[in-house]
Amino acid sequence: MPSYPEVMRIGVLTGGGDCPGLNAVIRAAVLEGTRVHGFEFVGFRDGWKGPVEGLTMELTAERVQNILPLGGTILGSSRTNPVKMDGGVEAIRSTMSDLGVDALLAIGGEDTLGVATHLSDQGIKVVGAPKTIDNDLSATDYTFGFNTAVQVAVDACDRLATTGASHHRAMIVEVMGRHAGWIALHTGMAASAHVTLVPEQPYDIDEVAKTVASVLHRGEAPLIVISEGATPAGGDVTHTGADLDAFGHVQLKGAGEQLERALVERLPDLPTRVTVLGHLLRGGTPTAYDRILGTRSGLSAVRAIAEGNFGTMAALRGTEVDQVPFADATARLKTVPPARLAEIAQVSG
Repeated sequence: MPSYPEVMRIGVLTGGGDCPGLNAVIRAAVLEGTRVHGFEFVGFRDGWKGPVEGLTMELTAERVQNILPLGGTILGSSRTNPVKMDGGVEAIRSTMSDLGVDALLAIGGEDTLGVATHLSDQGIKVVGAPKTIDNDLSATDYTFGFNTAVQVAVDACDRLATTGASHHRAMIVEVMGRHAGWIALHTGMAASAHVTLVPEQPYDIDEVAKTVASVLHRGEAPLIVISEGATPAGGDVTHTGADLDAFGHVQLKGAGEQLERALVERLPDLPTRVTVLGHLLRGGTPTAYDRILGTRSGLSAVRAIAEGNFGTMAALRGTEVDQVPFADATARLKTVPPARLAEIAQVSG
């Protein structure tokens, strides 16, 4: 009797907040994995909850062929943290054993890849693909989803600027960005915002008011872009007061409204409107750039599995996508450097 090589079975999951481009990663990994390497795939539903509880769905080449333009993730997501659960890691081992899953492809941001790093340290075979619209993962130049989020934000700012000009009104646009202000930075520069506020640099409300007054004086309508994690000097982030999630995060809310109140105190006759873009930045179809970057990330990750290069994440370095150790990706948060803040300061106001 001839002997046949054992078919490798890969589990795929998407964790944390959804973003455009996730389905591109899933599609590329499954297509190359099945066609080139002869792998089989199992989709784990709802992030790390899937392998903990054995929640699965079929992942075949036919199933993923047409998902490239879809936003969100066909696998679903959650903020489940198995590391904080009693027996969470062992539950994942048990699920993988029961389903014959040999390795995991974890697609996610800082929290999801932090779990992947822990599992890798425990001997579980894992590779990763970086997902965060905040673009705050170190070791990669850009993450898929970021380009789409910025484009949606810029489109919104362009629309809000025209209505602001019609009514001589200050428009405050709040975008995502808990600890890193990349979305606000790129949005502010591309939308020609008069003021851009980011978490990396606490703002002086008196200086902001001074700029707003100057813009009004020359007959323009102020456009202000603010990250949800931006804070006034000496102040704290604004949040809902809800309990921390499984990764210890508060739910941020109200940075734009806080800024609006402070401005009106200093400029009592200032007409204002606050627009919180929030999850609009996460939803909808990905841009061509994010479809391509997601595809290349999925290809790189599945090739790493084929080569036995576990404990690594796909990373964009210049124009190439390579695998880097998890430690390089999760060691620190990639925040906006002072040089980039200086750049936008020269074209604002």
